Amino acid sequence: MADAPKGFTPKAVRRPRRKVETGKKKEFLYRGHTLDELRALSMEELASILPARVRRDLRRGLAPGQRHLLERLGKAPPEAILRTHCRDMPVLPSFVGRTLAVHNGKEFARVEVQPDMIGHYLGEFALTRKAVKHTGPGVGATRGSKFIPLK
Repeated sequence: MADAPKGFTPKAVRRPRRKVETGKKKEFLYRGHTLDELRALSMEELASILPARVRRDLRRGLAPGQRHLLERLGKAPPEAILRTHCRDMPVLPSFVGRTLAVHNGKEFARVEVQPDMIGHYLGEFALTRKAVKHTGPGVGATRGSKFIPLK
């Protein structure tokens, strides 16, 4: 306990050491399948694993714009950034590691596709609304501001 920094328990000091000792990076699994297994599945097999909304979209068939995006992804080099307006495209395992620029109504937001995004839609990662930034109250908004001269 002598080597523990002040304010830390002995257990808290050992915790980082345990993480270094294990040394393994946790492997990504999506419903029990690794990323390589997901990429090897056909579209029908993949649809059976995905959530209900995405499964329904894939079973009904992709829209022409969605098919066009898939074709462009297949032809483009992996480091290329593809711009798209197709916000309703589900993230598929073949997208992982790619960078897409998804239109949010005003500009193209960069989206680096991670394995955790599989089964979501591209539009979920390019927000269409900005956060509201409030300032102080205006003149006349509070009782105290009633007596502030306008000029």
